[in-house]
Amino acid sequence: MTGLVRLVDDDQDLLAAQVQGLRIAGFTVEPFNRAEDSLRGMTADYPGVVLTDVRMPGMDGLDLFARLQAIDPDLPVMLLTGHGDVPMAVQALKNGVYDFLTKPVALTTLEATLRRAVAARRLVLENRMLRQMQAAGDTAGGLLIGDSGVMTHLRETALRVAEAGVDVLITGDSGVGKEALARALHRAGPRRARPLVQVNCATINEERFESEFLGIEAGLRGELSRVARRPGRLERAHRGTLFLDGIEALSPALQARFLTLIEAREIWLPGAEAARPLDMQVIATSRADLAQLVRTGAFRADLFYRLSGVLLHVPPLADRRSDVPLLFQHFLLAAAARLKRPVPPLTPELTAHLAAHDWPGNVRELLHYAERYALGLDAGPAPGLEAAAGLSDQVARYEAHLIRDALRLSRGNATAAMARLKLPRKTFYDKLTRHGIRSEDFRH
Repeated sequence: MTGLVRLVDDDQDLLAAQVQGLRIAGFTVEPFNRAEDSLRGMTADYPGVVLTDVRMPGMDGLDLFARLQAIDPDLPVMLLTGHGDVPMAVQALKNGVYDFLTKPVALTTLEATLRRAVAARRLVLENRMLRQMQAAGDTAGGLLIGDSGVMTHLRETALRVAEAGVDVLITGDSGVGKEALARALHRAGPRRARPLVQVNCATINEERFESEFLGIEAGLRGELSRVARRPGRLERAHRGTLFLDGIEALSPALQARFLTLIEAREIWLPGAEAARPLDMQVIATSRADLAQLVRTGAFRADLFYRLSGVLLHVPPLADRRSDVPLLFQHFLLAAAARLKRPVPPLTPELTAHLAAHDWPGNVRELLHYAERYALGLDAGPAPGLEAAAGLSDQVARYEAHLIRDALRLSRGNATAAMARLKLPRKTFYDKLTRHGIRSEDFRH
């Protein structure tokens, strides 16, 4: 879908025609013939835009805009006006209206305006998610920074998943930031005011599962003392989020227990006479290929398919090399501020290392490297890791980095990238082939 549009017009025929045209164009449309009705369910997290007629009985379009601006000043609101309303619409632009269109408006013009507004709205919501992560002090939250194609897609998908509050499985190599993404989904979702209960699946003791996850019933200890009832982890996760970190480590017996709990969404608490509903979002992470574990019989297929209805894959840095400089700068600024030190200059040696190193430890390794650099402890290869095999390999990697950077800045436009690098066409495409780079991967 191209985007979500809340459409308001008291002219039923015009409203129906616009709904049909926009839906054919790929938009999700919410039609209303009264401005008052269009305010229902509108929040500051609304993921779409609003297009409204100006002259309507009761609440008109300008009044609606004022109400919407009070809910979220960053919500794009567009006005449909008659020719006589243009001076009024110009004043509305000064007051914060995103755009106005005069009737009759061509469908192509309407589509183009709405696409720009939807893109602007997505950017606002993505930036809010990043700010929420940073405000929570989660420096590893920088994993969502980057303008590579894979990261743009991940941010957009994660935002929709967070808003929906559905169960999700996050996969990726060690150190890519799966835990940070899980916490970001919780903080940006509808359960943000409730607890996020994290469970390290590798540390669960099968013998203590009942007491840890279902709780301990109140009772007597000896003749004089009474033990208060202790709630389990599942009870604490009620109306919140259960975070199963490293789910591939669950034993077959525990896989069966969690499958039953997730599907039934109810628990029998100790001493209870009836089951209690269990309202929670489940977020699971895995660094293993669960599909392969299912094929070998090491992981239950029904649990895998139950959790993988929504799947988010966090790519390794090797698959988004163009994001490494941006990530490093983010981590460096955060580390310098936390350590109360001046930000050190970025040297040519540093730039070459960022481009040449493979970063097998992914975001975690890059974060620690930035912290050492902020302390003045490191300006070359990370300790304990081998440097590049030789000068030719380092030069080749740096050349590939420069080409990717030029394509990123040119948004995949090969001609513009050639101009930036001052390379003839044949040489440019020979280098793309040599380094396995595709210009279309940078178009977004």
